[in-house]
Amino acid sequence: MERKHHGIGKEDVPHREKEHAEVSTKAASGSEESGRMAKDQEISGTESVGGTVSAEEGVADRIKQLEEALAQKEAEAAANWDKFLRERADLENYRKRAQREKEELLKYGNEALLNEILPVLDNMERALGHASEESMSAVIEGVELTRSMLLAAMKKFGVAPIEAKGKMFDPAYHQAMTQVESADEAPNTVLDEFQKGYMLNDRLLRAALVSVAAAPKKVDA
Repeated sequence: MERKHHGIGKEDVPHREKEHAEVSTKAASGSEESGRMAKDQEISGTESVGGTVSAEEGVADRIKQLEEALAQKEAEAAANWDKFLRERADLENYRKRAQREKEELLKYGNEALLNEILPVLDNMERALGHASEESMSAVIEGVELTRSMLLAAMKKFGVAPIEAKGKMFDPAYHQAMTQVESADEAPNTVLDEFQKGYMLNDRLLRAALVSVAAAPKKVDA
């Protein structure tokens, strides 16, 4: 029986070499592809890290901007509050000043009018001081009544006479017209009134014109 020997023919060598070359090429291509993929992954990882750092820096910058804006607004709010307090204090001071001026106007607004009336009252008092009770009793009575009514009317507006006679001289309320030596009265005692003084509430409307006692001079023996 004839045995067939299976061997590699010459015609099969190129074919085998071609297959081997293709396998090598594929392996090389696979290696290159793996290299590219690894490099791409490396680049992607680097970009990812860089992106994370950049995002964190952006957030930090935004937070810094917000903090600066907040600080500016807080400063503006503090300045506005301080301005509000000052203006409120000014308004309160104005209100008090207006109220005080109103009260003073009500208390002293008639001062000029009353100063015009006082000479009339002076003339009445002079007439009463020089009239004779026997000859002019009716006139005296009428003038006295008029004087009393006028004083009552003025009292409603806060006018009151200053009691000076017999009091110690006070330059705040009295105006000395003359000094009179007196052994009966202490020095600086008001002896007489030439013109009565008046107060308007707690303000001097007119000082009293008075004579003041002085110590008598010593006579040489």
